[in-house]
Amino acid sequence: MSPRPQPGREYVLTLSCPDSAGLVHAVSGFLVRNSGNILESQQFDDRLQGRFFMRVHFDVSDPDLHLDGLRARFGPVAQAYAISWNLTEAATPTRTLIMVSKFGHCLNDLLFRRRTGALNIEIPAIVSNHRDFENLAETYGVPFHHIPVTKETKPEAEARLLELVRELDIDLVVLARYMQILSDDLCKQLEGRAINIHHSFLPSFKGARPYEQAYQRGVKLVGATAHYVTPDLDEGQIIEQDVVRVDHSLDPGELVTVGRDVEAQVLAHAVKWHSESRVMVDGNRTVVFR
Repeated sequence: MSPRPQPGREYVLTLSCPDSAGLVHAVSGFLVRNSGNILESQQFDDRLQGRFFMRVHFDVSDPDLHLDGLRARFGPVAQAYAISWNLTEAATPTRTLIMVSKFGHCLNDLLFRRRTGALNIEIPAIVSNHRDFENLAETYGVPFHHIPVTKETKPEAEARLLELVRELDIDLVVLARYMQILSDDLCKQLEGRAINIHHSFLPSFKGARPYEQAYQRGVKLVGATAHYVTPDLDEGQIIEQDVVRVDHSLDPGELVTVGRDVEAQVLAHAVKWHSESRVMVDGNRTVVFR
């Protein structure tokens, strides 16, 4: 595991812009002028679209230079190259609200990874339309909010969710097998800061028993997809995917077990990369600096 970032000294700069000569020099020059030392740097030149992407993790030796000052000083550089950018403290945890229904494998995995320090996130709240995991939340000391959802109460339930997002200053909403479809309006309000996980049998095997359907068809691969939430159901920008090879010897229950393991791992990767500013949305795609 990498050393924990030092609060007030380490920062992450992410940027995208039209590709042009001098971009790396402009960024490195900014860092030199501001006592910056590069700890990690990754870049991607999309030649098909003519766009440039970059992520730089750096520290500063000047004790009087902090986040606001760095942002102000990078502004002219960004303007000169038409750069879209974000600059954050590397040590600041991502405030994450987790939503869950009746399958708790992804929730439990995220809670455990947070406790062990594998994820740099805070979890101020767990929201569920059922009470199944209220005791689990209590075990980890996380406030649990039961918000039932019916066709008639869905607008009120979503309003309460947004209220929590604002009250708790939430950066990221994670749908850890939350089995309710979010409204288009809610998806738009959470754009770029909500991640969903689902099995990767879609669109072939829809409905409540996809693993039973997969078993009947004799599938040889079980996988999962983590993506940003958009109004287009299960079609948001993909962050991470993985698959595990299976064979005829596994019954439907065993396929479910394999699938849940993959789902938990894929979601954890997506949350980790998002929280470390490693994911950049590019239209319908993502650039992920792993």
